[in-house]
Amino acid sequence: MKKNYIFFLLALFSVQFHAQTSCSDAQSDVIYAYSHVKTAYNSNNLSHLKQYSARSLEAFERAKAKLNACKCEESYNAAYDGTEALIRVEQAETYEDGRFYVKKAREFAKETIENLEICTKMSDADLDLVELQHQQFKLKQQQIELQLKEEQIKVMLAEKEKKESQIKKNQLIETNEVAIKASIDAFNDVLQACGCNAEVTNSNTDTSNLALSSMDTIKNFYLTTVKQITSNYLSALNQCNIR
Repeated sequence: MKKNYIFFLLALFSVQFHAQTSCSDAQSDVIYAYSHVKTAYNSNNLSHLKQYSARSLEAFERAKAKLNACKCEESYNAAYDGTEALIRVEQAETYEDGRFYVKKAREFAKETIENLEICTKMSDADLDLVELQHQQFKLKQQQIELQLKEEQIKVMLAEKEKKESQIKKNQLIETNEVAIKASIDAFNDVLQACGCNAEVTNSNTDTSNLALSSMDTIKNFYLTTVKQITSNYLSALNQCNIR
């Protein structure tokens, strides 16, 4: 009888220890769920609102299993209601509808934390540790946000540089086209004045895809064109002198 009683006490202690451990394990998930849903509530657009709501939903799902295992019924029920509210956020078509359910989920997250504290009876040291973890998580989130902003700035600068480069290439093409036309007109005026029965033309007229090329390629294209036109002009002028 004594052995059975000791075995019963050990089994009871094991169950209680496991339940307490599960509740302790749920603490960080519950804190993360609240942190994410609070960030979602402070978002200023539907995309970010849904993004952080999804993260909160994942944390709530992890917490629910642990809360169920540790028999913290009130906290589990609040987490369940928070999960249901966040599922509605993903289905929301407007920012206002989504924020309505986010607000409800935020309140359920608070209830989950409060009820979990009652179940675990966390000490001041435990609360300090959870708060420290929360602050560390917030700092990590801020670092991620800064990295995202940095990437966005890089993309914007790259787009700006690309547009400026395209403007320069278009200006270079336009300037060279005007200069070549003026040169051809001048060459033909000279040939006509000399009585030469010849005319200089530009054979390199296909410039439809030239703007897609690099600056050096554009410069080389027009340098080659000018050389060819000048060569044709000199050849026509020499033929005219022979006659």
